[in-house]
Amino acid sequence: MASLLTPAGDAPARSWRHGAIVGATASIGAASATFALSSGLAALIARQVVVPPKVGGKLTVLKLENDPNSGQPLITLPANTDTRAAGTYALRFDEGQSMARIGFVVRQNNSTVTRLVERVYRGELEEGKKGWWTGTVYARPGDAGFAFEKVDVDTDLGPAPAWVIPADGNTDRTLHDGVWAVMVHGRGAQRMECIRGARVAQELGLHSLIVSYRNDREAPATEDNRYGLGFTEWEDVEAGIEYALSRGATDIVLFGWSMGGAIVLRTLELTQYRNKVRAVVLDGPVVDWFELVAHQAKIHRIPRRIGRMATDLISHRLGPKITGLAAPLDLHALDWLSRWEDITTPTLILHSTDDEVVPVEGSVHLAELSPFVDFVGFAGARHTKEWNIDRKRWERAVREWLPTKLKRPAVRTARPSA
Repeated sequence: MASLLTPAGDAPARSWRHGAIVGATASIGAASATFALSSGLAALIARQVVVPPKVGGKLTVLKLENDPNSGQPLITLPANTDTRAAGTYALRFDEGQSMARIGFVVRQNNSTVTRLVERVYRGELEEGKKGWWTGTVYARPGDAGFAFEKVDVDTDLGPAPAWVIPADGNTDRTLHDGVWAVMVHGRGAQRMECIRGARVAQELGLHSLIVSYRNDREAPATEDNRYGLGFTEWEDVEAGIEYALSRGATDIVLFGWSMGGAIVLRTLELTQYRNKVRAVVLDGPVVDWFELVAHQAKIHRIPRRIGRMATDLISHRLGPKITGLAAPLDLHALDWLSRWEDITTPTLILHSTDDEVVPVEGSVHLAELSPFVDFVGFAGARHTKEWNIDRKRWERAVREWLPTKLKRPAVRTARPSA
């Protein structure tokens, strides 16, 4: 999930604030300048939270070359906190249609960083092309070595595309008995974000269903084309659970990344299949939208009161006139720091202290409050990139924790080759 208050393409926060203030100034009428500026800025923030971000990026490919010793392809990019980070990532370009997996840092200086190009999945990398940095390193399950099926999950809005990764690698069977992992991506992302979690799930004998949901540019959109922040998307996840049960699932484990965590927690509360959900695994989850917006306002040097005005607009009955939502969203219902006693399903949270989007403090506090929530911290990883910076530790944490929460034995598995 990209910064809520930064537009697509990683434009500088200063430019965003300047544009927001100019736009807000234009709305000044008879009201005082201070009130109009605050209200206008709050309205812009509220819309930024619920409007799906546009696809795009401003990270420029500066140079492509081959290493003189190994012959391996290298890419040089502008240096920033993301591109300097250790681990494996990807560059998406051609408006998101193309993707290259980027490996370790070869060299860097004050302004640029050169890294290994591990693989180009789609498109052709060229100097001068622009894209964006992401923790999503596989375009399709097959890129990670998985045998998989393309399926559709029937939702209230129509068929939503999904992937099924059988634990035993057998895609010929209709029924796959046992535990299924239903995986939910975050805000601004798509299904491919979840492929990182499928390897350890398969090793543990879980069949994986990676779902899409409304307004994510894959599943059918709503009339308002707005995120429900978990309020509406949970219905598509429940449809995924129903699909898994129809294919032989006896138990369910829910995985969620970022806003996908908020969606998962809402699903857990409202689904009619709650007794089937044995455990939850969350990466960098949103557990309190109030604190998230306040955090984003702080790092963009926007007064906290304006952030609170923005969340009030999202929740108020008159807010839809400004946000474009079909109906207001009761963010208090998504505040799991206040509602921690309602979480009674074993939950594992993996979250980095260097998450620049969703503050880790919420996850830490929730684990302190709830006896059902366990926390594994990471350092150095940006938002939902814990797996990228230390894949072995991420998978080990899930591998050691999850079997203790499942009552049924794991089935025989097939390991992917990549």
